[in-house]
Amino acid sequence: MTQTSSNRTDLTQNQAQAIIEPERRRWTPDVQTAFLRALASTHSVADAARMVGVGRSSAYRLRADLRGEAFDLAWDAAFSCGMDALADAALDRALNGVEVPHFYKGELIHTSRKYDERLTVALLALREQARPSYIPQSHPASAYRPDGTRSEFESLLRRIELGLERWSDEWPPDG
Repeated sequence: MTQTSSNRTDLTQNQAQAIIEPERRRWTPDVQTAFLRALASTHSVADAARMVGVGRSSAYRLRADLRGEAFDLAWDAAFSCGMDALADAALDRALNGVEVPHFYKGELIHTSRKYDERLTVALLALREQARPSYIPQSHPASAYRPDGTRSEFESLLRRIELGLERWSDEWPPDG
């Protein structure tokens, strides 16, 4: 008996579903928020995933599955919070420079200021690239306007902690 093309496709889809379902169950609201907090502090998807015991590719699959939902937006906010702090530090370095000590025969004889504006320009360009992705107007999250603040990030984490994975889930929850 030969297998048809559609049977092979169904088998592949079933196999994929068998892999994804247990993986998806590991992403409890607590694991999601722990991952996002780790992502905000490390700015490394691999490190954050390792810290909560999931795979990096699993994190990216969850994000793709929840595109435009609180998890996806909190992911963007986690990077945004860190990039804002980095941009502030770079701006401070651009405005005030970095103190460079000068030694002669092991003794400090002088200090000067070094200004490196290339670093500032590069970091500000990266900050623009880290802006949240486009959300279609038909999606319930289209009214959401990120402000890049820590309170925004915490609000998104609260939704996830409460198990409100989709914008269509009731907010605030009853009770």
